[in-house]
Amino acid sequence: MQWRAEKPTKVQSDLEHQAPKNNHAPAEGGPRPLGSGTSLAIGGFATTLTTLSLSLMEWRGVTTTNVYIGNFFFVAALGLLITAQWEMAFARNGLAYSIFSAFGLFYGGYGAIITPSFGVQEAYGGDMREYNNALGFFVILWTVFVLMFLIAVLPTNLVYILIFVFVELAFLFIAVSYFAAADGYAEASTATKKVGGVMAFLAGLVGWYLTLHLLINDTIIELPLGDTSRYFAKSRKA
Repeated sequence: MQWRAEKPTKVQSDLEHQAPKNNHAPAEGGPRPLGSGTSLAIGGFATTLTTLSLSLMEWRGVTTTNVYIGNFFFVAALGLLITAQWEMAFARNGLAYSIFSAFGLFYGGYGAIITPSFGVQEAYGGDMREYNNALGFFVILWTVFVLMFLIAVLPTNLVYILIFVFVELAFLFIAVSYFAAADGYAEASTATKKVGGVMAFLAGLVGWYLTLHLLINDTIIELPLGDTSRYFAKSRKA
């Protein structure tokens, strides 16, 4: 299943307008497709973000995120990058390619930061103020990037919009948390980090809903996504 903006008559799961038709569809009487390969990317995104959010909220006293390196490098980064190539090569879906690639690279980059063997934190020589400010810069600029994606998905559906709204807020609060830690405001840093964790958790839940939609849409039931393309003139013309 490709990602494109939805037609007013039917809720679709795509991020762009009509892509080239699949010339290799099963012949009549052949096996029906079971789910969408895009569910790998969305499921990996949701799994990794939800797990990270639990530590950001400090559930069960867990604050160290190194155990999630496997998720960052393999589940999210690898899964998203593989799906991105598929979206570009076969669906010619530039927006999905950009989003999947960006988040795959983000997760891989963040995984590298928290991996001890990369020596990122040690490079600051114990200067936690500089280290936290640098992390704040890293996350706040991704907040800008996510805002661009949020604008780009407005003509698709409410599910995509909600994911990016929650991710945008999560990144914003997490960036503020790093800056507060750098300035010595420990309580404010913890509080804003937990709020960021709540936003990330909500984004993950919406991601799980979308994953289920992609898996059962062709076989069981089409879960509603909330078409928004009708409100954008350019989408209506497509």
